[in-house]
Amino acid sequence: MSLSSLQHVTYAIADAMLAGPAEPAGMVERMTLALGEAAGWMNGLARHVAKRFAARWDSVGRKELSTVVAGMPGFVSAWRSEQPPTVVRVLTRLPFQRPPPPWLRDVMLPQLPTLGDLAAWLKVEPDELDWFADRWRVPAHSAATPLHHYSYKAIEKCDGRCRIIEIPKSRLRALQRKVLSGLLDRIPAHESAHGFRRGRNIVTFAAPHVAKAVVMRFDLTDFFASVHAGRVYSAFHVLGYPLAVARTLTALCTNRIPSSRLLAPDVRDRIDWQERQRYRNRHLPQGAPTSPALANLCAFRLDVRLAGLARSVGASYTRYADDLAFSGDENLARMAERLTVRVAAIALEEGFSVNLRKTRVMRRGARQHLAGVVVNSHANVARPEFDALKALLTNCARHGPRSQNRDDHADFRAHLAGRVAHVAMVNAARGAKLRALFERVEWDEGSEVGAGSNGEASR
Repeated sequence: MSLSSLQHVTYAIADAMLAGPAEPAGMVERMTLALGEAAGWMNGLARHVAKRFAARWDSVGRKELSTVVAGMPGFVSAWRSEQPPTVVRVLTRLPFQRPPPPWLRDVMLPQLPTLGDLAAWLKVEPDELDWFADRWRVPAHSAATPLHHYSYKAIEKCDGRCRIIEIPKSRLRALQRKVLSGLLDRIPAHESAHGFRRGRNIVTFAAPHVAKAVVMRFDLTDFFASVHAGRVYSAFHVLGYPLAVARTLTALCTNRIPSSRLLAPDVRDRIDWQERQRYRNRHLPQGAPTSPALANLCAFRLDVRLAGLARSVGASYTRYADDLAFSGDENLARMAERLTVRVAAIALEEGFSVNLRKTRVMRRGARQHLAGVVVNSHANVARPEFDALKALLTNCARHGPRSQNRDDHADFRAHLAGRVAHVAMVNAARGAKLRALFERVEWDEGSEVGAGSNGEASR
């Protein structure tokens, strides 16, 4: 007999045992059905397998079990006999969803053991689910096609480079929102993570670093694009979802940008080769509603390790999306260089990279700021920012908001309201002053929107 025949038989025996509960009598009965007749070695094999694997039966795979079968003396003797075991029928394990890991034992995740269950949960037909999850339907070089599920927008960074926002079209976005609200929002992020979490914000991110002798800030390069499809699949699979379901969920939540878009004039010279490769491979799209929660989930190990590193040097650690912050006493300042190297190494091992050019070591004598929040003595907004907004609101009240909308914001009132709310979140007293000025502004329909090039309100 050839090796492939031996593998075929051991896989069939493993499949038969896995097609039911880890109870010896039942395993023997299923092995008998698979091979067409009972054999004495089956009892010893079943007892051994039950004793060794019963506690984690739901997570045992056929390959692992077939290796055990091939190594059992009773089966080896039978295989070497004149009439070795042969397969007469194949029994397969019904699709099932494994229990989530122990740290999620109290989390109620949707039960989606099959693609049919996933389609029903998303309220789409199975062929529609296949359409949205088919990773290879659109050629990699093509962007201008109705078959593609994303549109793209290049946003200029302060250094002249650009970030590509990947915007899912309405039907895919609706499916992603269902995955977010019904599944991902139920999974807690690490305690150090403050971005994209209900009840957390830039103030909670900065608060642990207030009034510290030294504050260190690190920036992760291409945070979302660094999370490739393989890591997203692993996250869904760890939650207990079967291979086919985990793959489909991954395809719904990841994207690859067509080459034609990456080579377009407004992008080509403003991203480097490494960024282009990240975008070409399937990754978390910045713009999809599921990406922030999945990024936090995939960064869980990064947070665990960096929080442990911070504890080992007597420092505090928090993360807001791609911003990492450490703070501590003067001892932290003395080891700043070593900490920088260690943080960069851990990030690299976890699939991320630190932009060392943006690393900052901020001592008490200078302004210490994180995500726009000044933390020297208490959480606050920078004085120049407050003064500029105060002056803008004063001028709006005196001369009308239309004259102050120099950047042509589509909804100038909402823009200013958002800036006032931001200040109020950081510093309630300053926010109240700005709110009073905002309420003095006389708004009219034409002043709330930006003026287009022809002098009319832009729509």
